[in-house]
Amino acid sequence: MATLRVILGDQLSPALPTLSQVAEDDWILMAEVQTEAHYCPHHKHKIIVIFSAMRHFAESLRGLGYQLRYIRFDEQVRSLTDAVALALTEIPGLQHILLTEPGEYRVGQEIAGWAGRFNLPVTSLEDSRFLISRAQFSGWAAGKRQLRMEYFYREMRKHTGLLMQDGQPAGGQWNFDSSNRKALPAELTIPAPLSFEPDLVTQEVQALVARHFPTNMGDASQFRLAVSGKQARQAFLHFLTQQLPLFGDYQDAMRIDQPFLFHSVCSIYLNCGLLDARWMCSKVVLAWQQGLVPLNAAEGFIRQIIGWREYVRGLYWLQMPGYKTLNSLNAATALPEFYWHGQTKMRCMQQAIEHTKRYAYSHHIQRLMITGNFALLAGLDVQQVCNWYLAVYADAYEWVELPNTLGMALFADNGILASKPYAASGKYIARMSNYCKHCHYDVNDTTGDNACPFNALYWDFLARNQSQLQTSARLQFSYKNWDMKTDADKQRIRNKAQQLLIQLEQL
Repeated sequence: MATLRVILGDQLSPALPTLSQVAEDDWILMAEVQTEAHYCPHHKHKIIVIFSAMRHFAESLRGLGYQLRYIRFDEQVRSLTDAVALALTEIPGLQHILLTEPGEYRVGQEIAGWAGRFNLPVTSLEDSRFLISRAQFSGWAAGKRQLRMEYFYREMRKHTGLLMQDGQPAGGQWNFDSSNRKALPAELTIPAPLSFEPDLVTQEVQALVARHFPTNMGDASQFRLAVSGKQARQAFLHFLTQQLPLFGDYQDAMRIDQPFLFHSVCSIYLNCGLLDARWMCSKVVLAWQQGLVPLNAAEGFIRQIIGWREYVRGLYWLQMPGYKTLNSLNAATALPEFYWHGQTKMRCMQQAIEHTKRYAYSHHIQRLMITGNFALLAGLDVQQVCNWYLAVYADAYEWVELPNTLGMALFADNGILASKPYAASGKYIARMSNYCKHCHYDVNDTTGDNACPFNALYWDFLARNQSQLQTSARLQFSYKNWDMKTDADKQRIRNKAQQLLIQLEQL
């Protein structure tokens, strides 16, 4: 039975189940479709990395002898469904459609209609590139009152055997997060991630994106990301030797005009399939065993892969589709325009957004504790904020973006994901960065004309949500400090916050 094997744009892996046991009369379909490129205003670099990586992957499949129909963007095929319809029309004798399960719910809903539309059997295979299946995560979650990542992560360590010795965690503890919050010394030299000059394929995609997406964020001519499995592996091995040794100590640190620090940028490659999670983790464990990286760095990195990444994917599929509509704190303030252009006097926000504009990337603390924290404190519209994160980051797909944004950054799920809101005043930013030393605003002031906006907005956030949040054990200290303030001080803070919210676009 001749089969049409469909490969999606974030499934660019040789080990993809779709490529298992391909028969001589089977065909592979890959397509750059209009709806996937336009459903949100993707950063130019995000579109370039996906389209160029798709074209490179398709060429490698042709080199292996596979029959492949590749639909380019300029062919004006609207949707994945239309791409399948075109392939079935062009290629006679196809009797079966097969693919690996999609990562995003909306794509799954589209695929669910294929059997009826084409009157053919459709097989969706489990995505074995992840370390556990959706069903396994559901089994872990069953009956639990709270789904905390830390406990899931411990089970994943046992499941994978990573950083385990005689059934116990290496170093005698599961989590070295307390060792991963050091401030960055001023004299420390920062290595740059590996970058790549665009080849002819990528140059063609750069021109396409510049032509068809002129108003999207980013400069197509500045693209320097990896676009093949070989390049992605080179980028990761560079990180392993040059950045990972200090990743543990300084993974939460920030420095002005330093977008990457000791972060890998490899989430971009992992999430579209150019890198394999098991391979990455095995290389990190080996580096630790050989004494090349300390345990807190190895553990901190592996926790991101087998802890957070697997956890948010499982949570996403467990909670969808209702999860996307949650807004437990009733946040409804319109997203300020400076999230798109970066022109704000708040140096921390300017830095995070400028890095995002230039690289389609910022590291997790900038996302959580700068742009996410501001959105939380200001009560920005949850859907608008989620759409922004999905659009501007090259590693953003809804399965990973939505729980991290809606749940962790915005606490819009009322604690399904996080045990407390990640709300912080300017003091946190001053402690973890040198942004405040170069800022228009005074981080030590709360209510003055030049006061850091994060300060008044932090206290106002606690006050306006007190009835909902004051029972949280992890916020008791914060509410105790709020309650110790005089009524007059409370009123001045809240008045300042209201003034800031009215003048958001001028901050």
